[in-house]
Amino acid sequence: MSIRILLADDHQIVRDGLRALLEKEPDMEVVGEAADGRTAVRLALKLRPQIVLIDVSMPDMNGVEAARQILAEAPDIKVLALSMHADKRYVGAMLRAGAVGYLLKDLAFEEVARAIQSAGQGQVYLSRGVVGVVVGDYVRCLAEGQADRSDLTAREREILQLVAEGSSTKEIAATLHISIKTVETHRRQIMERLDIHSVAELTKYAVRQGLTSLE
Repeated sequence: MSIRILLADDHQIVRDGLRALLEKEPDMEVVGEAADGRTAVRLALKLRPQIVLIDVSMPDMNGVEAARQILAEAPDIKVLALSMHADKRYVGAMLRAGAVGYLLKDLAFEEVARAIQSAGQGQVYLSRGVVGVVVGDYVRCLAEGQADRSDLTAREREILQLVAEGSSTKEIAATLHISIKTVETHRRQIMERLDIHSVAELTKYAVRQGLTSLE
């Protein structure tokens, strides 16, 4: 049976290239594509692919939050991160979210195929370029019981990313289908919890934590 794959990347050319290559593999099938994390969550829960190959840095909802939401509802799905970032913030965040692998975009397609096959068998796969940078620090953080983003809720992480990317309160309310008052309440709670008192500082915090790259 073919491995069913969902592609999530905000660059059309990346999705087109991956689809063309994956569809040449006799044991792989691309069942859907998403250009942002929110769509990736919706399609993953609708299509139930075996593998979600997802970019870490996407607007509106990043790959970390999308992975977290997908796996909360469908823990049988395997999430593979695909990114240009070898920074330990991004890798650690994806692994804590439940991803079974982290691939850098400069690798050869053969490695992507191997990673997908490994993930399908329940194995963890890390690109060689991130292993030395990340694993030691990740293990140390786990041992120390380091809190993840000051224990912000999933909704607060979503709002923090949107604020950092310049969305207005009205735009955030429309995107998340909640009231303007609710957005304002969440934003106030985020600032109080993080002891941050300006949008500029919130933006810096979101970038440091890998919630957005603002690219």
